[in-house]
Amino acid sequence: MKRKYSIAVVQLNLNDSPANNLSKCKDWVEKAANKGAEVICLPELYSSHYFCQSEDVGNFEFAEPLYSTSFTAFSELAKKLGVVIIVPFFEKRMAGIYHNSAYIIDADGSEAGLYRKMHIPDDPHFYEKFYFTPGDLGFKTIPTQKGKIGTLICWDQWYPEAARLTALQGAEILFYPTAIGWHPSEKAAYGVNQHGAWMNVMKGHAVANGTYVAAANRIGLEKYLPGTDGIEFWGASFIAGPQGEILAQASHDQEEILIADVDLDLQENVRQNWPFFRDRRIDFYGEITQRAIDKK
Repeated sequence: MKRKYSIAVVQLNLNDSPANNLSKCKDWVEKAANKGAEVICLPELYSSHYFCQSEDVGNFEFAEPLYSTSFTAFSELAKKLGVVIIVPFFEKRMAGIYHNSAYIIDADGSEAGLYRKMHIPDDPHFYEKFYFTPGDLGFKTIPTQKGKIGTLICWDQWYPEAARLTALQGAEILFYPTAIGWHPSEKAAYGVNQHGAWMNVMKGHAVANGTYVAAANRIGLEKYLPGTDGIEFWGASFIAGPQGEILAQASHDQEEILIADVDLDLQENVRQNWPFFRDRRIDFYGEITQRAIDKK
C-alpha cells in the first residue's frame, strides 16, 4: 500500500433527472481521475434532487435495488479509470425498507463495501425519517486498493462517536457525502453560524482522531414545492488534514473538484505526537451508551 495517495470530492448541482445526474456525475468523476485523484467521492443522494423537502410516497420511485443502475455504471467506470469511487444512493432493500446508502467501489470495479446512513434527521424540509430506515451495518473502515476508507453520510457528521468508531478501525480518511444547506429565509440571521458549526465539527473529528476528513456537498437552490422557498445548498466542500488544517476548500455556489493528498507518514507523526488514542480512558466510558445519565 502506498504511503501517499490523492483523494477528491466532487461538488455539484444535482437538481435534475436521475439519468442526467448519472451522466453528469460519471463525467465529473472522470475529470477528477484525469487530475490524478485515486479515491473520488460524490455528494449524498447523487441521482436526484433532494426530495426529502416533503413527505411524498411518489419519491420512493427514486430508490433502486442493490447492484442495479448506480452500481453497474460506477463499477464499470472505476475499473476503466482504476480509481475508488464512493457512490451515495437511495437504496430499496425491499418494499417498505429503504436506506440512504453508499457503495465503496474498488479500483477493479468490485464492491469494497456498503455503508447505510446510521443517523437519520427529521427537521423542517429535511424529512428523512419518512424515507430512510436507520442503517444496520454499523460503522466500519473499508480496505480498498488505494487506502483504508471510512464513509459516513451527512447527519452522521455531527456525531463524534461515529467518527471515533470508524477511525478506531484504521480509517485513514473519513468521507462525508452531504446534502446540507440554508433555508433562504433564515440565511441572513443564522447562515454564518450554521455553516461554521458544520465545518468546525468535522475539523474536530480530524483533530480528535488524527485523520483526514473530506466533505462532498451539493450546491444550488432546490425549490420545487409550492409555498416554500426551498433549500439553498451551501457547497463549501472541503478536505482537512489530521490537525484540522484545510487542504482544499470549495466555493458556496460553483461546481468544483477538490483534490488533496493523504500522507500516511504525516498522519502517523501527528498521532505519535498527539496520542489521543493512547490516552483514552476506555475503562470509564461505559456510560456513553446511555441515552442520558441520570445520577442523584
